[in-house]
Amino acid sequence: MKRILALAAISCGMAFGQAADVCTPSVYNVPSAKYPCVYPDHRAMFRVNGPNAQKISVRIGQGFDMAKGPDGVWTVTTTPLVVGFHYYSLQIDGATVADPSTMTFFGSGWQNSGIEIPEPGGDFYQAKDVPHGHVSQQSYYSKVTAKWRRAFVYTPPDYETNTKGRYPVLYLLHGWGEDETGWYSQGHVDFILDNSIAAGKAKPMIVVMDNLNAVKPGEDGTIFAARGLPQPPATSAAGRGSAPAGRGGGLADFTGATFTEMMMTDLIPMVEKTYRVLPGRENRAMAGLSMGGMQTFLTTLVNLDKFAYIGGFSGSCGGRGAAFDPKTACGGAFADPAAFNKKTKLLFLGIGSIEGPGTKNFSDELTKAGIHNVYYESPGTAHEWLTWRRSLNDFVPRLFR
Repeated sequence: MKRILALAAISCGMAFGQAADVCTPSVYNVPSAKYPCVYPDHRAMFRVNGPNAQKISVRIGQGFDMAKGPDGVWTVTTTPLVVGFHYYSLQIDGATVADPSTMTFFGSGWQNSGIEIPEPGGDFYQAKDVPHGHVSQQSYYSKVTAKWRRAFVYTPPDYETNTKGRYPVLYLLHGWGEDETGWYSQGHVDFILDNSIAAGKAKPMIVVMDNLNAVKPGEDGTIFAARGLPQPPATSAAGRGSAPAGRGGGLADFTGATFTEMMMTDLIPMVEKTYRVLPGRENRAMAGLSMGGMQTFLTTLVNLDKFAYIGGFSGSCGGRGAAFDPKTACGGAFADPAAFNKKTKLLFLGIGSIEGPGTKNFSDELTKAGIHNVYYESPGTAHEWLTWRRSLNDFVPRLFR
C-alpha cells in the first residue's frame, strides 16, 4: 500500500505538466490497467470489456452512460470531475459492481472502486522525502462486544528508534459505511502526519483508527439496522460515492453507547498496554468524520475527564437546524462554559464549504455562548475525503500543545 500511494503522489505531480490530450492511468488501477485514466482538465475516461452487455454506465458524479464499440468494449469520457478521491461503480444491465480494473475501497457499506483526481497543491497528503511512520494492524479482544476486533495504528517516524519515548494518542474514526481502513487507504493519514511532523507543525503522536460499528451479543448483527445508520443517497453532494439500495435506519436512533463503552473498557486499555503512551487526558484526543464525528462528540462530551482535544469533521452534536440552547444542547455538555473551556484544550469543527451553513452556525452559537472552538472550512468541497484530509491537516498541528 505504501508503495502504491507513493507512486500515486509521483503520478499526480506529473499530470499537471502533460499535454491536454494525455490521459494518465489512474493511480488506483490494478497493475498494467490503462483505464480508467485522468486528463489534466479533470475529465476521466472509462473502458469496460462487455461484449454481451446491453447497457453499462459509470456511477460517478452525475452518472455517465457508456457507448459500445464494434470490438465489444464500452467507453465514456466524463465531464470534468472535482478534485480529490471518488468512489465509483459500474452498472451493468442493472447489476452494480466494482470495476475489475481498479483497487477497491470499503465505503457506503461495500467495496467500491476508487479514482483520484489530482489536486493542485495537494501535496500535504502525498508521499515526500521525509521520515515515515508505520501503520500496523492490531487485533484485540473486546469483552464488551465478545468479539475480536481490529484497529489500524500509526506510530510516528522515531517510534522505533526513540525507545524511551512516550507519545500522546489521537483516536480517529471513519464515517458511515466505512471501516478502520478508511483513514489509511482513502484518507492518507500516514502521509499527512509524516509531512506535518517533518515540517515541525505537529508533535509526534500515535493515531489509532478503530471501527465505530460495535454491537453487543444479542444485538442485531446487521450493523446498519442495529446502530441506526442512515441510508446515503445514490451519490453524495459532490458525486463522490454510491451505494446499493436497501440499507436504512436513522440518525435519531443512533446513540453510540456500545462503541463508547467498548472504547473505555477495551480499546484504550489495550492501546496503553501495547504502545508507549503518555497517560492522562492532556495526552488523549479523539476526532472523526461524518458519523465518526458524531460518535466522537457522543463519547468525549460525557468523558471530559479522559479527553482534552475533540474534533468533528463534517460531524458533531449540532448544526442540523435545531435552536441552540447551551444548557440543553448536546446533553448539557456546554451548560457551564467556563468549566468546559477549562477542561477542553481544543474543540475543532471542520466542514466543506459546499456542505451548507449548519456547522458554521453551530460554531457561531457556541462562540456566542462563550464556548471556545476552532472553525475550519475546506474551500470548494462537499461531504467527501478531500474535506476530511484538509480538516485533519489543520487539526493535528493544534494537538498536544
